[in-house]
Amino acid sequence: MLSRHPSKEIIGKKGEELKGKTIALCITGSVAAVRCVEIARELMRHGAEVYAVMSQMAQKIIHPYLMEWATGNPVVTELTGKIEHVALAGKHSWKVDLVLVAPATANTIGKIAHGIDDTPPTSVVSTALGSNTPIIVVPAMHESMYQHQIIKENIEKLKKIGIEFIGPRIEERTAKIAGTFEIIDAVISKLMIQDFSGLRVLVTAGPTVEYLDPIRIISNRSSGKMGVAVAREAMWRGADVTLIYGLGTASPPRGVRLVNVETTEEMCKAVVSELKAKKYDVVVSAAAAADFSPSKPYKKKVSTQKVSKLVLELEATKKIVDEVKVVSPKSFLVAFKAEYKLKNEELIKRAYQRLLECNADLIVANDVGRKGTMFGADTNEVFIIDRKKNIIHVPLMSKQMVARKILDVVSEKLKLGRKRD
Repeated sequence: MLSRHPSKEIIGKKGEELKGKTIALCITGSVAAVRCVEIARELMRHGAEVYAVMSQMAQKIIHPYLMEWATGNPVVTELTGKIEHVALAGKHSWKVDLVLVAPATANTIGKIAHGIDDTPPTSVVSTALGSNTPIIVVPAMHESMYQHQIIKENIEKLKKIGIEFIGPRIEERTAKIAGTFEIIDAVISKLMIQDFSGLRVLVTAGPTVEYLDPIRIISNRSSGKMGVAVAREAMWRGADVTLIYGLGTASPPRGVRLVNVETTEEMCKAVVSELKAKKYDVVVSAAAAADFSPSKPYKKKVSTQKVSKLVLELEATKKIVDEVKVVSPKSFLVAFKAEYKLKNEELIKRAYQRLLECNADLIVANDVGRKGTMFGADTNEVFIIDRKKNIIHVPLMSKQMVARKILDVVSEKLKLGRKRD
């Protein structure tokens, strides 16, 4: 027999946010149970061990073998002399770190609210409540059921005792299970050390555009992935995050306050407005704002039938990062500096000079001309430099892991006081 299930090879492939954490995934009899393979696998990709617990009705929708394949662990389909519910969630040192009920039917929510534990999932939840184990419930049912007054009361009752609810999404007259990444975000936020809790973080991300005429633009190839990763990491670690986002292709995480902009001027105004309106503890300027704008943009579309050659006069746009310390001198400022095909020494030299110019507390330098670090890549290699010219080299890794390293340094500089696992 194999000592390690092959399905576990994916553990930690996307990140280590859930490394060392164990999750009981309780599956009940909703058609949304078909999503549980994806949910389990994404939890594993972020480092978690997952154990599936299935009701009899859930087993009529997906077979336990499928969840055993997905998780690489035995599936609990009934309670036996092994007292599986206690083994998973009892009051002992090896219990799971979280119970995730996804999907949760109206029936299961009602049973949990009234202390009924006649299925493996409800027994695990009851045991978890008694052992103070965190619980997240993800409802899925017909909208008319979700709107039932008693079900609403049951949900509110469970929220009052500390159970967290995610979703549902109301679509096509159905209270559909929340999106997979929304669920993953909630789980990571629940289990990660909240060293940024109580802090307000402002992040800029993505490219801005400058209009040549009403339909043509000048821009760059930034995807916004790095800035979005920083916003997600800060949210996971408990921060109140505002993301000022240009026209990037990366999907902003749910749970952050999103401000959409297009031009560099719009982004600059949004940053200044936010800094004047609220106290931001940390500002991360990761956007790739357009550096040049047409001096006199055309008010109408330029016709190629009438113009065979076009000469443009460009002028430099305002440097957004230069405004941060002027408006909010107490904010901890993290600047970014992208260069193209430089030696490390020159990359660091230019980045440090930029740090001094914009009065940043840290600057993150990367070379977009290297393999794996180009615009749009999912990976990055950076140098993090502080005002004393201390340098931390972060080798090539996922942008989400790079974001974690950056905020680790910020946490250390701000003496947030709690080391990560």
